[in-house]
Amino acid sequence: MKTPEQALDGFFAYRAGELFCEEVSLTDVAKQFGTPCYVYSYSQIVQNYRAFDSAFSGTPHLIAYAVKANSNGAVLRCLAQEGCGADVVSEGELARALAAGIPPERVVFAGVGKRKREIERALEAKILLLNAESMGELEVIRELAEKHRHPARIAIRINPDVAAETHTYVGTGRAQDKFGIPVSKAVAAFRYASTYPELCVTGLHFHIGSQIIDLEPYRKALQVAFHLIKELANEGVALRYLDIGGGLGISYTGEAVAAPDDLAAIVAATAPDWEGTLIIEPGRAIVGDAGVLLTEVLYRKASVSRSFVVVDSGMNDFIRPCLYQAQHRVYPVTKREGVREAVDVVGPVCESADVLARACALPAVKPGEYLAIRDVGAYGFSMASTYNSRPRPAEVMVKGKEAFLIREREDVSDLTAPERIPPFLR
Repeated sequence: MKTPEQALDGFFAYRAGELFCEEVSLTDVAKQFGTPCYVYSYSQIVQNYRAFDSAFSGTPHLIAYAVKANSNGAVLRCLAQEGCGADVVSEGELARALAAGIPPERVVFAGVGKRKREIERALEAKILLLNAESMGELEVIRELAEKHRHPARIAIRINPDVAAETHTYVGTGRAQDKFGIPVSKAVAAFRYASTYPELCVTGLHFHIGSQIIDLEPYRKALQVAFHLIKELANEGVALRYLDIGGGLGISYTGEAVAAPDDLAAIVAATAPDWEGTLIIEPGRAIVGDAGVLLTEVLYRKASVSRSFVVVDSGMNDFIRPCLYQAQHRVYPVTKREGVREAVDVVGPVCESADVLARACALPAVKPGEYLAIRDVGAYGFSMASTYNSRPRPAEVMVKGKEAFLIREREDVSDLTAPERIPPFLR
């Protein structure tokens, strides 16, 4: 049986037996906005961003938040006001970042499968860098840049063949992964790109994965990158930017994790004399621990071998436990003393995989009470779906003593509004 930590961290804490986000009771949030409901701490997001910005203050740098982690406009706006940039991987994320006030010159566009329209939107917006991931993509970017008579600023993403100690689904720097150009072919790619005036080759990019706790693989990837930068310099290709990706992990179950300062120290030790600009793309490490998912207990039940707490949130709202076998701490919003029982917290989706927490140590919570699932600010709502025709939950941001609705809860009419019935079925 997993034993939860007795104390919560950051901007989530119990006060007189009630769980608070900053200065706001989560019971009040649940009653006001309903459940399921994602709740984010503004102050935690800002604090996490500033930790990265401070860690790399000794070198020219750009913190480009990985929008895929949480793309809500209010989250992006608060980061934009801090001076943060954006790492985007789709036309939609680009539009969200620009609408939130992130300047295009602080935006990088990655992704292994950019469509022509997406590349054109990036060129039109005059973003900082398009991160090209294949020779085919380089050729398409060149053609579109020539067509629109606008040179494309690009970085080339390499695959350093470095395995991060993380879940296989979020490892992105191994030879078998779909991302980047093999490092053995990188020099040829830079040579090719450098022969065309339409391509302004200014950067090198790598990203080895997500939820990285051990930084040794990062050190290896940096060594590969800086060796390549020196080799290119000897050929007359001088690079201004090194985009080292993101991927720093957070502590989901109390495990020790690396901090931004640790990553900055490794970068400094690996290439102390490099004078270019670093681009760092944290996502989870900025928003992950800033969010909780509030859910209401519906029923308690027991099988022959297990006990269940059935809640109103399911795998469509929060898929990480199902998809990645992720473990998240679960807390009763109203603190209870007494004996704890190992229960599976399960949702209403018609799948046996719909388990939000297994063997979770909880007191005897009753129907009508609320639970808070911790550390869901990253890859929570952004991966939510309407499976089982379940409308997606609301999102709320707390700042100090106030809670603000930042995304309305969907209802059934939102599910059916885009659908069209063909004439032969009317």
